[in-house]
Amino acid sequence: MFIPIHDGVALHHIRYPFATKSLLAVNIALYLAALLGILGDTQRIDLGFGFIPAVLFGSAFLSPDLSVVAPELTLLTSMFLHAGFAHIAGNMLFLFVFGDNVEDAMGSLRFFFFYLACGAAAALAYGWMAPESQAPLIGASGAVSGVVVAYLMLYPRVNVLGLVFAWLPLRIRAVWLIGAWILFQLGSALFSADAGVGWWAHVGGMAAGAVLTPFLKRRDVPLFGDRNA
Repeated sequence: MFIPIHDGVALHHIRYPFATKSLLAVNIALYLAALLGILGDTQRIDLGFGFIPAVLFGSAFLSPDLSVVAPELTLLTSMFLHAGFAHIAGNMLFLFVFGDNVEDAMGSLRFFFFYLACGAAAALAYGWMAPESQAPLIGASGAVSGVVVAYLMLYPRVNVLGLVFAWLPLRIRAVWLIGAWILFQLGSALFSADAGVGWWAHVGGMAAGAVLTPFLKRRDVPLFGDRNA
């Protein structure tokens, strides 16, 4: 396991990563509000705002007291909910380390659209692979997966500082770190029996990130550039 901490890449096009910081703040605020019971019953929140494939595709229905938003909107609302501390901590750490530089390469507004599009694509990929599932999909993992792939496409030679096995500090080049991470996501989607993780959502988010990055990046920012600091 490798936990990213810092990449050291300066911002060149924006003064402040407004979109990244706003997404971090909203996710954390909603998690704390749910944890403290401010938003009501957790299960009801997950069912009302989480993405349920069977509900979107019409093979199942929520009772009126649980149906809070239209099924189509849960493609977006689901990515702002998290199941526990480890869930949100992992997602927000990856967004914190990699998001600001992707935002710098795209611009804040386009990055915000990119994030939401990757999250929605992730949910749809999950739904496509399990269309009859009535378990709500929640979490920013799909959107963050798109951000991580975009970072690889934009800054492959950056050395990322992190903790190997959660305790050993080490710098690893992004192409190797993220490349291994991508292989792990693909392998887990194909072979993992853990139904509690939406692996195909991760794959969908990665695919969306790979497709959208060339179109949303600034024209003067190269793909697979040689920037290493």
